[in-house]
Amino acid sequence: MMMMMRCCCWHYFALFTTLLLLGTTTTSRADEAAPKVTRVEFEVNLAPGKEDTFVVEVHPEWAPLGAARFLELVDEGDKFWKGIRFFRVIEGFMAQFGIPGKPAVADHWRDKTIKDDEVIQSNKRGYMSFATSGQDSRTTQMFINLVDNTNLDDMGFSPFAIVVGDDMSIVDQIYSGYGEGAPGGDGPAQGRVQADGNKYLKKEFPNLSYVKSVRRVEDITSEGEL
Repeated sequence: MMMMMRCCCWHYFALFTTLLLLGTTTTSRADEAAPKVTRVEFEVNLAPGKEDTFVVEVHPEWAPLGAARFLELVDEGDKFWKGIRFFRVIEGFMAQFGIPGKPAVADHWRDKTIKDDEVIQSNKRGYMSFATSGQDSRTTQMFINLVDNTNLDDMGFSPFAIVVGDDMSIVDQIYSGYGEGAPGGDGPAQGRVQADGNKYLKKEFPNLSYVKSVRRVEDITSEGEL
């Protein structure tokens, strides 16, 4: 009788241990399967004496190559981001940025292209995509959609992030007074921005909003868990 009780106890103990291990394994696999969403904070100078922040969520499942490049740039810190101007901001369209203020840094990244991602999300208000000049040409220039620009979807612009919550109220304050860039408009010429950087922009376009710093805030799963 005692032997039978011992056998039963060991049986239930082994069963419990197996179920516990299976549960742990299942949870671990689920955690591995859930894409990590990274929150990134932008500290920006909107106008002289007016600073604020906004946060974006980076979704690698939307555009894995674009998300990876953006986070690579985030990890570059001030070397890349400090002083970057929102050089092409068109009201009712989008705010474009991503050319470093120092020409040497801009030149370093100019030919570091990445291949295109499939367009999974739409270019709606608040979504971020990389700019492109053709197939597999993305480098560091990106833009935030100020309105729904779903027409860009078929042109290959693949969103990789979205501005969080009400933070678009901050993005809407980015200076747009210069409009489209030269030669089509009165704004900065991209070639000059690339070659001369902030020296050119500060002199000719002093009102441009700019980035002060960019940093990772937190990582969460796509289900919203820290």
